[in-house]
Amino acid sequence: MDGRTISYSRAVMSQVMLPHQANAAGNVHGGEIMKMMDTTAYVAARKHARSSNVVTARVDELEFHLPVFVGELITCRAQLVFAGKSSMEVHVVVEVEDLETDNPPKIALTAYFTMVALDKKGSPTPVPKLILESEEEKAAFEEGKRRYEMHKRRRSS
Repeated sequence: MDGRTISYSRAVMSQVMLPHQANAAGNVHGGEIMKMMDTTAYVAARKHARSSNVVTARVDELEFHLPVFVGELITCRAQLVFAGKSSMEVHVVVEVEDLETDNPPKIALTAYFTMVALDKKGSPTPVPKLILESEEEKAAFEEGKRRYEMHKRRRSS
C-alpha cells in the first residue's frame, strides 16, 4: 500500500449559518458546527483511506475560540496529521467570516478527530502511510503520534 501526502486528502467545506441552526439570540449551536467539523474530517479521512467507510472514534481538544452568529460564513478545513495502522488523526480548523464586512476570517473552533477506516464487513482496515513533505508536517505528525500513543496507553490500563 503506497503512501499519500497530506495535500492529497485535504478537505474544505463552507456554509452560511441559518436561523434554524441557532438559539433565540442568534448564536449558532456548537453541535451544528461540530457536525460540520465531523463531516469535513470524514471527507479528508475517506479520501486518504479510500475504504468502504470511515467512522469517528474520538474528538480531542475541541476548542471554541469565538462565537458564530446567524448569517456568518463558516469554513471547515481538515487535513490529516497522523496515520497509524487503521486510524487517522485529522486536524479541523473552523474559520468564521462576517459577509457584511471586509474583515478577514477568524478562527472560531479547532479540534482533532480520530477516524478509523473500515472494510465492507465493518472491521478496521489498513490505511496508506502519510507522506510528510515539510518540517511543519513532520512536527504535527509527531504530536499526533504522541496523542495516539497516550490514548492507547490509557485504554490498556
